[in-house]
Amino acid sequence: MKYADMAISVTQLNKYIKDKIANDEYLNNVLIKGEISNFKNHYTGHMYFTLKDENCLIKCIMFKSYAQKLMFEPKDGMKVFVFGTVSVFERDGVYQIYVKAMEEDGVGDLYTKYQKLKQDLEEKGLFSQEHKKKIPMFPKVIGVLTSQTGSVIRDIINVSTRRNPNVYIRLLPVPVQGEGAAEKISAGIEYMNKNKLADVLILARGGGSLEDLWPFNEEIVAYSIYNSEIPIISAVGHETDFSISDFVADLRAPTPSAAAELAVPDIYEVKQKLNMYQNSLKQALTRKLEIMKLRYEKCMSSFVFKEPTRRINENYIKIDGYIKELEKLIKAKNEQEKKKYVELLAKLDTLSPLKTLLRGYSIVEKEGKIIKSVKELKKDDEINLRLNDGSKTAKII
Repeated sequence: MKYADMAISVTQLNKYIKDKIANDEYLNNVLIKGEISNFKNHYTGHMYFTLKDENCLIKCIMFKSYAQKLMFEPKDGMKVFVFGTVSVFERDGVYQIYVKAMEEDGVGDLYTKYQKLKQDLEEKGLFSQEHKKKIPMFPKVIGVLTSQTGSVIRDIINVSTRRNPNVYIRLLPVPVQGEGAAEKISAGIEYMNKNKLADVLILARGGGSLEDLWPFNEEIVAYSIYNSEIPIISAVGHETDFSISDFVADLRAPTPSAAAELAVPDIYEVKQKLNMYQNSLKQALTRKLEIMKLRYEKCMSSFVFKEPTRRINENYIKIDGYIKELEKLIKAKNEQEKKKYVELLAKLDTLSPLKTLLRGYSIVEKEGKIIKSVKELKKDDEINLRLNDGSKTAKII
């Protein structure tokens, strides 16, 4: 007998297992207690999460029709009671719980610890915007702290080199989960700072449960990020995952790939912007030259440039006018002063002693002094008599 006649297909096996589980009445209505982990609220309204205890876990899905009836918002770390049906997803051969109802049973210890630390660090100012450093626009070296295996580092390298082939990626391998991971992540940050090995650091890992992401919720990592002189981008988990490192870091990226996009500028976009700025500058210079040309032509068409002596001649004419006006004023002033002079001269002539001499009087002088009284004369004094037509010497007898 050939194996081909005996073997069944994978589809047949999965269907058989699914039918077996479906016929088990206990698994059709099961009530389970556990802690939510790796919770995802899909845009369709369906909820995907993992239910776990100390030793094991099982995948769960709650369709939109049931999820709409929930009186609370499920989150990672919550302890809940789940009622539903265990079934096999035939395509993938995975069994999971199809949840019909869910009630809250308190918050998990790990989630409580996370919330307490988050509140404590926020009160101490580790999340303050004033402390956050600006990510350099054109970093030359990108430091990456993550596992050296896995898709995270490959995604960062692919995105970074695609955006800028000249950027240098410096990987410092660190464990991203498990015991001792937080201390090694913290030491890695301090080592990169001490030796100035990068312009910006990316702290990254893929998605996971709250336990998987816990090293990034440790206080030692938070303080290392806070004290880092190198700007740090935190890219821990998926877009809906938030860790303490996301709040302390200078910038939070939803995914490692997004962190690479935030850290490394797209060199082609930069070139396009430079070309755009260059074209804008050329256009601005062209417009400026056109304006200057129009101003030049306007200036050259002005009569100042066409007839440069015209303004001088006009000023000469103005000066001639001023001179004539000044001469006129001087002449008028002279006439006025001459008239005053004649009037004064006439008055002076009227008072002149020479006029008296014309009427027959004379002036007696002795030694150049006019004699006004006979008492000033004595016998034998020589005097001078000034008459109208001359003077004669005389002697007192």
